[in-house]
Amino acid sequence: MIKKIIYPGTFDPITLGHLDLIKRAIDIFDGLIVAVASNPHKNPLFSFSERISMLKEATKGIDNIEIDSFEGLLIDYVRSKRCNIVLRGIRAISDFEYEFQMVLSNRKLASDIETILMMPSENYSYLSSKIIKEMASLGADLGDFVPSIVEKKLKEKLLKNKR
Repeated sequence: MIKKIIYPGTFDPITLGHLDLIKRAIDIFDGLIVAVASNPHKNPLFSFSERISMLKEATKGIDNIEIDSFEGLLIDYVRSKRCNIVLRGIRAISDFEYEFQMVLSNRKLASDIETILMMPSENYSYLSSKIIKEMASLGADLGDFVPSIVEKKLKEKLLKNKR
């Protein structure tokens, strides 16, 4: 049986921590769908299409991966892809508390869908898109935190916003 897993998120922007989880999931599962969520409540810096484009560029050369997008309930999207496994990353206790609530809520709505929580490598356990955006706005070198395409796009976006 071929097992695919879906890794949903806003990816605003994608970090090396996200890429770490993607690469490790590909080693475990036959296929991976990275699903960019349209979540207007998060007020993303990058547009939907920009986030998808950066993900495609950052994952070039990784086999058995699909970059997709969705709106609405995650469980509806997961079912539409004929999948029943979701991957979520957790870095700290605060992430666990939120993800725990989401897992239980999703399980109540769709008991056939399982969620796997995976921690990034310790090199990336402190990274978040929010911290990356803050560091970028202050002119930090982001080479150790994000793919080069993301660093370039962040600098372009933040310079444009300062004008």
